[in-house]
Amino acid sequence: MNPKLILSVVLLGALIGAGALLYPTNQTQVAAPVNATGHAQLISNDRPAGGDFTLTGVAGEHSLSDFKGKLVLIYFGYTFCPDICPTNLGNLSVAYRGLSQAQKDNLQILFVSVDPERDTPQRLQQYAGYFEANVLGLTGTPDTLAQIAQRYGVVYAKVDDVNNGSNYAVDHSAFTYVVDAQGKLLTQLPHATSPDDFIAAIQLYQPKP
Repeated sequence: MNPKLILSVVLLGALIGAGALLYPTNQTQVAAPVNATGHAQLISNDRPAGGDFTLTGVAGEHSLSDFKGKLVLIYFGYTFCPDICPTNLGNLSVAYRGLSQAQKDNLQILFVSVDPERDTPQRLQQYAGYFEANVLGLTGTPDTLAQIAQRYGVVYAKVDDVNNGSNYAVDHSAFTYVVDAQGKLLTQLPHATSPDDFIAAIQLYQPKP
């Protein structure tokens, strides 16, 4: 991968990571469709609203509201991601394996691609299956994804690889969004949250029996 692309991803992650520390209290959030030049913009200081959405998985359409009654963790990324997505999903996978069966039954993890150009539902689900955490891969049209990303405060931008005209990366924020059993966005967890901290968050926010 081009060193400039790596640096760009790291800097974006650092920026968003810093924002994550402010989110629960100061309600400060970057939000994010991509402009005509392919660069993300800071367009809002409002706390992201979250909300229901419908996207496509390998078995058809799924809505966030389909999982009402469960705690939902949503991660936005893409399958060609060299390191950030594998790190976060790997930690989620370790955490998932540490849950009781009842906790697994009351949890759904969604992996939403911000790279609809390459991530088909089939590819997404194959990728999600590597992590053995009952992850559901979802995608949609660019317009639909941009609208959802803005509501959740997700930042992403396509970055061409100057050394390979047919290749590109997608810079993206790396939060894990926590949605309660009623579909309300509660908070966001920063990139590289440890498996133990994922388990602690699941136990904190999952509905009590």
